Amino acid sequence: MAQQQQVQVAAEFKLVVVGDGAVGKTTFVKRHLTGEFEKKYLATQGVEVSQVIFYTTHGPIRLVIWDTAGQEKLGGLREGYYIGANCAIIMFDVTSRISYKNVPKWHKDLTRICENIPIVLVGNKVDSKDRKVKARQITFHRKVNIQYYDVSAKSNYQYEKPFLYLLRRLANDANLALVQAMALLPPEIPIDPEYAAQIEKERQNAENQPLPDEEDDEFK
Repeated sequence: MAQQQQVQVAAEFKLVVVGDGAVGKTTFVKRHLTGEFEKKYLATQGVEVSQVIFYTTHGPIRLVIWDTAGQEKLGGLREGYYIGANCAIIMFDVTSRISYKNVPKWHKDLTRICENIPIVLVGNKVDSKDRKVKARQITFHRKVNIQYYDVSAKSNYQYEKPFLYLLRRLANDANLALVQAMALLPPEIPIDPEYAAQIEKERQNAENQPLPDEEDDEFK
């Protein structure tokens, strides 16, 4: 693994991962094996930073991932994490309504410092049958024109999609592809293929529905 430090990268970008506590941000970041050895905690800034190299058709691209886990209540101190960010992931937990309800606050917080960066909204824990935030209720990304993906960090379900989307935006190439599979930890919770197909169908149906004037009543 030490050899990774010798890799000549074509580009390097800063990615910040934000969202409420306990939505799975740290688990999501740590699924990538090659990032583990470079993981370090910057106590002065209260953030965990890891570096992951993605081998792409544009050459190796390093993402320096700033995971703000545990720092949700620090308010103004978060601005220091966002400065210089090239892209971001906002994460919520589909089993927690409040974590989705807080997404607009995270988006506002982020875009106040980082204007016009690519952002992906991610709904984590879709492996859970105890889903509280249904596909049809997830509309915020369409209102602010950002990308959305269902994921399950513990199942590796759609794990690479947020990263691939951001890499394509950063490289300004919709056809950028990974030339080497991501090295991931084995799934902790295998996801049933039929259930995964059902999730995808619900997502597609939701995307085709007209946007409601207001958020779903359950989130008021």
